[in-house]
Amino acid sequence: MNSDSTPAFAEALSSGTVVLDGGMSNQLEAAGHDLGDALWSARLLADRPEAIVEAHLAYYEAGADVAITSSYQATFEGFARRGVACERGAELLGLSVESAREAARRAHAKGVTRPLWVAASVGPYGAMLADGSEYRGRYGLSVAELERFHRPRLEVLAAAAPDVLALETVPDTDEARALLRAVRGLGVPAWLSYSVAGDRTRAGQPLEEAFALAAEADEVVAVGVNCCDPADADAAVAIAARVTGKPVVVYPNSGETWDAAARAWTGSSTFTAAQVGGWERAGARLIGGCCRVGPEAIRGITSALRAA
Repeated sequence: MNSDSTPAFAEALSSGTVVLDGGMSNQLEAAGHDLGDALWSARLLADRPEAIVEAHLAYYEAGADVAITSSYQATFEGFARRGVACERGAELLGLSVESAREAARRAHAKGVTRPLWVAASVGPYGAMLADGSEYRGRYGLSVAELERFHRPRLEVLAAAAPDVLALETVPDTDEARALLRAVRGLGVPAWLSYSVAGDRTRAGQPLEEAFALAAEADEVVAVGVNCCDPADADAAVAIAARVTGKPVVVYPNSGETWDAAARAWTGSSTFTAAQVGGWERAGARLIGGCCRVGPEAIRGITSALRAA
């Protein structure tokens, strides 16, 4: 997973705060890549893998300690719809991890001296549907069915040896239960982060109930929220820390709103680096940004944490 000179991921969380990267899609779009596709950034794993490496590198150079892979919407089912065979799909999932590793190698070659980690993104079932349902949950599938969906992809990603699995943008407790079952025995630590609205998951369950699911899961080294409004992160961080006693992960969106029908962002950014000190004091040990949060914002987060 990591080189002999790089601390294990869980060890790093116990000794300080780790900076996550920002949104992959906005960085790719800023570089001129068209992501108008059901596979979103995962399409570039096949078409332009160098673009993925460059996006990760931009975040490492901006101060991120962790790169989250471009596998959020990479699933065997999604690839099959595009005519990508299972074997090739597995290769692309592995490539998502290797692309982040390559970016870390390049960052170190360019003078970055701190440890760098790779988190393999595992998006929710709704991300594969590409219809915004990851912000609603409740797909009509049982926990067992969701576990069967997630396990094969998790096995392939784990075999690619990331430092951690990012079980992210989870909209409800059913999917959280499925993911927690699916990561058992893989030998790779994981974090679990929900997408929330106020003090509830996107599907409406209280956050105390949602976070409690991860409290006794040995595989889970951090729990929290991502892909949410920055204003919702404050209370969520405190609840996650209180309920689980684990390090908290938090990486909200810019504050803009995703219009799934129009496939566009609306509104204005409300994310500021000034918020991160409060999150850290409340128990956050993994802090970054999600959609529409770019390298400059990550640079600001890094500066704010160092100044705290």
